[in-house]
Amino acid sequence: MTDIASLPALRISTGGPEPGVELVQLLTPEGERVFHPDYAVDFTDEQYRALYRDLVLVRRIDIEATALQRQGELGIWASLLGQEAAQVGSGRAMREKDFAFPTYREHGVAWCKGVDPMKLIGLFRGVSNGGWDPQDKRFNLYSIVIGSQTLHATGYAMGILKDGAVGTPDGEAVVAYFGDGASSQGDVNEAFVWASVYNAPVVFFCQNNQWGISTPTDHQSRIPLYQRAEGFGFPGVRVDGNDVLASYAVTRSALDAARTGQGPTLIEAFTYRMGAHTTSDDPTRYRLASDLEAWKLKDPLERLKSFLYKQQMVDGEFFDQLDSDADALAARIRRETLAMPDPSATSMFDDVYDEMTPALREQQASLARYLVGFAEAVQ
Repeated sequence: MTDIASLPALRISTGGPEPGVELVQLLTPEGERVFHPDYAVDFTDEQYRALYRDLVLVRRIDIEATALQRQGELGIWASLLGQEAAQVGSGRAMREKDFAFPTYREHGVAWCKGVDPMKLIGLFRGVSNGGWDPQDKRFNLYSIVIGSQTLHATGYAMGILKDGAVGTPDGEAVVAYFGDGASSQGDVNEAFVWASVYNAPVVFFCQNNQWGISTPTDHQSRIPLYQRAEGFGFPGVRVDGNDVLASYAVTRSALDAARTGQGPTLIEAFTYRMGAHTTSDDPTRYRLASDLEAWKLKDPLERLKSFLYKQQMVDGEFFDQLDSDADALAARIRRETLAMPDPSATSMFDDVYDEMTPALREQQASLARYLVGFAEAVQ
């Protein structure tokens, strides 16, 4: 038996993952393609350009929303700055029928699943509970309770299995997103147990941005997070989360395994949270500026941009049009955010259940009577 106290503690590394840990990478930080024996992508020039467009627009959404929060127009915002490649790569690897269960930071996955950014903005502005149809978009509503969505995803995947929608190449699969901080939650570990025992078609996608708010990963685990899967009886793999091509390839492979009846996979996307945990957080109080500067050299957008230039897939006209599209998107976000009407107080009861219960109906009526009386008193 191994003495736990004798195991070496992991340390945060500004240069990449700890030595001796395999990292799937298809695109270096300098934009050079590299070979991997188990994972590959073969995109057309247009598909490469489309991936870069996704990355740019997703980042612009994030930047605009952060600015809106700083100006008092949003209550809070959870930034994905630096994690765009992990989200866009995995999001684009999903097929139309595959279902995603997000945390509250998967704005890039939402983009890939066709969710209007204004639906996300409305949630953080406090004027809606989300607003999109999860079944239509195959993208569940955001989960604020840390780690709970992994159980939801596993239960949904078990339902897919019971319905017989697994076992063929055109079957369905599920992706559960969570962060390195959530990996310590009991819900996540319970989800691993159920998914493993029932061979559920679910991919657990952990975005290890190395900080659970102010808690570093080496305070979360004594081993690399992807290796935890072995203890539950299913495979785990660590991918360069700043490499959109590798994130795509690894997720596609795991989804193919899930939908053909091979059970769950844990993917650890090794990346870095370049911004704050949320806009209520100050990361300068607990991490070094030098770490951030080192990780800026691994920026997922600059990496793919460099590759496109080297392969002569883009020109000035492409970037001019993309800049114009990004500006138009930012302008729409600002315009429509400021125009969002505040909901009525009684609307909080509307979406609790599919059909309102008599008790809720009475509470709604009671609140309406109170508000009328309050307004009359003010007058």
